[in-house]
Amino acid sequence: MKRAVQDAGSPRKMVPTIKRGPILWDNWSAVLVLIPSLIALGLFVYGFIVWTAYVSLTNWNSYIPNFRWAGLRNYISVFQTFRFQSDIRNIVVFTVLFIVGCLALGLFLAVLIDQKIRWESLFRSIFIFPMAISFVATGVIWSWLLNPQTGVNLILRSLGDTHPPQWFLSTVFVPSISAGLIQAGIPLALVAVTIAAIWQMSGFAMAIYLGGLRAIPEEMKEAARIDGAGSWRLFWTVIFPQLKSSTITAVIILSAASLKVFGLIYAMTGPGQDFTTDMPTLNMFQTTFQGSQFAQGAVIATLLFLIMAAFSIPYLLTVLRREEEA
Repeated sequence: MKRAVQDAGSPRKMVPTIKRGPILWDNWSAVLVLIPSLIALGLFVYGFIVWTAYVSLTNWNSYIPNFRWAGLRNYISVFQTFRFQSDIRNIVVFTVLFIVGCLALGLFLAVLIDQKIRWESLFRSIFIFPMAISFVATGVIWSWLLNPQTGVNLILRSLGDTHPPQWFLSTVFVPSISAGLIQAGIPLALVAVTIAAIWQMSGFAMAIYLGGLRAIPEEMKEAARIDGAGSWRLFWTVIFPQLKSSTITAVIILSAASLKVFGLIYAMTGPGQDFTTDMPTLNMFQTTFQGSQFAQGAVIATLLFLIMAAFSIPYLLTVLRREEEA
């Protein structure tokens, strides 16, 4: 159907009118394809999250299910254990060292690659390659490299070091500060585990920073050079402030990765002596499936979920806000 439109001083024009029909079959087919995935997501992800939270409030701490209401008693009991207090110390130390190490090494590698070096793609692939290795394989490799009797210590002994580090077998804390049931310092055994984790995930931080560096306009850098800024001043006053969004993204994702670390600890050290390398994920696994303390294991899982949500939700809200503004 067409309707006639006539402007002053111009001949009549026939403008086609748009007739809105029913929703196309393509739209309905897309919805139908997504429905099974949405049902599976709701059941096997969010449904089990709700179920785990419910179990954490019951008395199910044996092979025989017991859904008698316990309230917050399981949470109080878990927080009072020596192992969980050690886990809290370990996860804080590991997360801080892991994020700082990955960001520092990743930024350093990104700046080097951004200098338009030869074989850039080769070096970029080499630095990112450890991410393709499973955490279990990384734990096995680094447990051999940092074993006090083999690996790195063989080189140190050949250089004259008669007392090489004990690495992940060390029981030393720096500093050694008593706080309730635990030592509140940094376990040196955990530092060895953090080195392995940084080696594996620093390539991710490098990729994030490299994308941020390549997004900075060359005109901005050239203007700073014309104003007399040297290399260091150019980096700290012009380049680094432009990497704020890249840093936030890397921190959020690395924080979630540090909270979920399991395979690396399980393969490399286990809980360690006096739980010096224990993590909440390993504690949850052993408490639930080896100790049959299902309610207490659910408590640890629920707490980890809440901590990860506290890191992830603000990031997701920020991303959505930016998309709306764009």
